Formats: sequence, structure tokens, C-alpha cells
Amino acid sequence: MNKKKFISTAKDVINLEIKALQNLKKNINRSFCEAVLQISKCQSKVILCGVGKSGLIASKVAATLASVGTPAFSISASEASHGDLGMISKKDILLLISNSGETSELKNIIKYANRNKILLIGVVSKKESVLYKASDIKLLIPKVKEAEGIVPTASTTSQLALGDALAISVMKFKKFGPLDFRKLHPSGSLGSQLRTVEDIMLVGNKIPFVRENLKMKKVINILSEKSLGFAIVTDKKNKTIGIITDGQIRRYNEKNSDLHYKMAKEIMTKNPISVEKNILAAKALSIMNYKKITSLCVFEKKNKTKTIGVIHIHNILQSNVV
Repeated sequence: MNKKKFISTAKDVINLEIKALQNLKKNINRSFCEAVLQISKCQSKVILCGVGKSGLIASKVAATLASVGTPAFSISASEASHGDLGMISKKDILLLISNSGETSELKNIIKYANRNKILLIGVVSKKESVLYKASDIKLLIPKVKEAEGIVPTASTTSQLALGDALAISVMKFKKFGPLDFRKLHPSGSLGSQLRTVEDIMLVGNKIPFVRENLKMKKVINILSEKSLGFAIVTDKKNKTIGIITDGQIRRYNEKNSDLHYKMAKEIMTKNPISVEKNILAAKALSIMNYKKITSLCVFEKKNKTKTIGVIHIHNILQSNVV
């Protein structure tokens, strides 16, 4: 087989899978909606199972569901008949994946689910199959043509896509957002990308606060001490009213000679740009780039005049969030 044949074969396989996905897309219906609602309401676990390649898909879908806030795991079909059925409780949801719906290893699990009134969701391509008939919620995958007519390819791609669609739909229904996602993905590059401003902001004595009536001579000393290149100006009620940066001081000095005798409120920029503590650090960096600034005040909830932290562009870059 020459290289052109390899490319032709690859394209043929991909085209088979594309066609399968297109047919699957047309087949999404009310049963899918019911599956999403039931999984979203589940107070226990979603247990997935399949045999062979479908078993591998079940494991992947279980991992995806778990990663977006729905407790889920997969079990071995063969081990289920040797004691692992005890892992399944009446409050669980059982999701079985099988192309034919007639796989012998699944039949004991189907019987167990029906006998114990455990909600059974079947992902299957044959209406006449045992799995389809026994399922409480039937997710029918259109029949597909496999690569070379025999190799599970288009069918497993369809199973995987349907599983992903279920997981993401449940995630959105449960309003599982970036902050929730980060709690379950604390490590690695993904965890870094999902860091919030609160995770890396400076707080407490590290914040360079100065009073509005403080003389600039003392303000400059505080700027030097904190080494952040800015100071946050507050009024008598500790409300944030402005910011003073090294750049402002330098520009004022270029035109005037009375800086040391001025008060902070006379030099500051009013209403400094601030962000809520729960936004992603990457979003804060984007704001800095757009506004062409290097620091932001951080507030909590809707209390924008109460600065609880500050964040500098260096804090973000050192945290590897981009």
C-alpha cells in the first residue's frame, strides 16, 4: 500500500464517522432531554457499563460526568455478575452502552436493574434488542457503517459523542461553572488556567493603602516600602476613591516642583479600575491589557468601593495562568 492509499483510507474512515455523527445529531430527541433531567436530579451516582470498545467508552463518559460535577463511575460487565452488582444502589442511575443491545454480559445487569427498579438508560442502536426494550430511557443511536464493515469505529464515535453531549447538557443544567470546574481540576496547566483573582491577589498588610489627605512625601515612602509601583487611596470611611502610580508621580514631577507638599487626593486618579474576586485571573490580565494598566483593585460581591485585595500583572504572569 502506498502513501496515497494511507491518506485515502484515513479519509474514508473519518468520512464514515462524520456521517455517523450527522445522523446522530438528527436523532437527538425528547428521550435525550429526559436522560439529562434524570441525571441532573440524581441524588446518588451514575453507573456506566459496556462491553469491549463500548466498555471503554463507558469509562470515558463516566470520567467526563465526574469531572463536571456528577458523581459517576464505570463497572466491568463481567465482574458485575461476580459480586460487583452490589455497587449499584436503588438511588443510582444505570447507563448501559451497547451497539447491539444483546451482549450477554449485560443481561444480568439489566435483570438486576429491572428487578430492583433502578432507573436504566440504554444507549443502543437496535430497537428489537433486549437492552432497548428493558430501558426506562431509550437513547437510540442510528445504525452505522463501520470501517471495513467490521471494526467498531463509527459506532463508538457516536457513543462517545452522545456521552459528551449528555455530560455537557447536565453540566449546563446544573449551572456548573468555571469555579466549580476548577475545584475538581486543581492541578496541572488546566488548574492554572482556571485560577481566580482571589487565588493570587495580595491582601492585608501587602496592600499599599494611603489616606486621601496624606502628604505625598509619605505616600512616596509607602510606595517604596511596598514595591508595587502604586498606592490605593481611601477616604475616612475606608472607601477606595483613587490610585496613585509611579508613572503619575514621575509625570507630575516633570512639570512641577511641589509634589512633596501635595496631598494624595490631589495627585490620584479617581475611581480606579476594579474587578470582582471570583473572575478568572486570565480575564483580569485581559482587562489590564485592554486598559493598558498594570494593576487592579479587587472587591467582593457588589461592594466596589471596598478594596479587599490588589493584583499586579506580575502576580498573574508568575502564576502561569496564560
